Amino acid sequence: MIEGDEPRVGADPVALIERPREGWRAFALDMSPLRKHRDFRLLFAGQAVTFLGSMITYVAVPYQLYDLTRSTFLVGLLGLVEFVGVISMGFFAGALADAFDRRRMVRLTELGLLVVSALLLANALLDRPSVVALFVLAGLATVLDALQRPSLNALLPRLVPREDLVPAAALGSLRMTIGMIAGPAVGGILISAVGLSWTYGIDVATFGFSLLMLNRMRAVPPPPDAERPSIRGIVEGIQFARSRPELMGTYLVDINAMFFGMPNALFPALALHYGGAEVLGLLYTAPAVGAFLATVTSGWTGRVHRHGLAVLWAAGLWGVAILGFGLASTLWLALVFLGLAGAADMISGVFRSTIWNTTIPDALRGRLAGIELISYSSGPTLGNVEAGALAAVTSPRFSASIGGVACVVGTLALAAVLPEFRRYDCRQVTPERTAPSA
Repeated sequence: MIEGDEPRVGADPVALIERPREGWRAFALDMSPLRKHRDFRLLFAGQAVTFLGSMITYVAVPYQLYDLTRSTFLVGLLGLVEFVGVISMGFFAGALADAFDRRRMVRLTELGLLVVSALLLANALLDRPSVVALFVLAGLATVLDALQRPSLNALLPRLVPREDLVPAAALGSLRMTIGMIAGPAVGGILISAVGLSWTYGIDVATFGFSLLMLNRMRAVPPPPDAERPSIRGIVEGIQFARSRPELMGTYLVDINAMFFGMPNALFPALALHYGGAEVLGLLYTAPAVGAFLATVTSGWTGRVHRHGLAVLWAAGLWGVAILGFGLASTLWLALVFLGLAGAADMISGVFRSTIWNTTIPDALRGRLAGIELISYSSGPTLGNVEAGALAAVTSPRFSASIGGVACVVGTLALAAVLPEFRRYDCRQVTPERTAPSA
């Protein structure tokens, strides 16, 4: 971390929200963290490129599986494999992020993910690609991602000061949404134009660029009082999360929305109905377009204080949009509703990320990032299993529609049973409140 970039522990939390910007600038994305913080800039660049490649592969794997098997159930089953990978590593990965250099953890796992993409390339070059290999490599990639994600997420509060966390989180959303827009669209074009092997090969190249950026960053050692990974340390992290209603609310609301409303397993089947791989890219891209539009107009989020209520509204909007997607009879209308869903998910993500980064002490940041990983990964992965299985016995549109309804009902129920989360106000956050219990 460069001199002068150390987080200010005693910073006024209201400074995170009330950034004096007027007129159209009140809605414009704040780019200042990229200008001010070198290591954040390097991490942003590397992750932007590698995430683009990963999103290309994210489209290619389920498409290849569906092309080989013509089974929405097997495509949905990929989510179960990914869920096992997340659960098996999430808590342990969080403990590692608190005990070791977080940049080194990201670098090692990035190298492992490069190897996985290379093996996907090798499998695609076979005369008869292996379906089993797709499941094994998807599971291995999820394990590596689960090991990486807590360290990657825990880096942010060490790279920017507290007053820059909200715009930095929005920039992270921008990075991801650009990847989610360009990646699937490029992936669909590549699959059609040059085949799966070249598609996987591009992903391999993006990991090389990311590793170069990570090597240029300064080390991010653990806090001086960091503990070695242990069961006791993991339990301490879980107990801290359970003691904070604002944290439990973010986990439960997101799991509910993603489990019932995740439509991705339905995309390959719907793409063939609408026209093929090019349409597949559009379906994956539409939520990201909505998220991008919400991100570049996210300046208003800095004036919202009731973050818990904002997460609930965003989750409800996600459910309504997924219901609309399921009921849509034309491609363009389905894309509009997917865009609305993506915007809602981005808004939810900004406020959830801000709650996490302003209420969790650095000594527990990695372990809580592991819990966050499980919360925001288990919903989509299990949701894909649920959506794919239901679509196999009914239809893709019915599966999406009933999922949207269930998401809205679940969000209303959680709003009723989580009053402290609903009333959470970031202006009440103090350094003392974030300290772990003795």
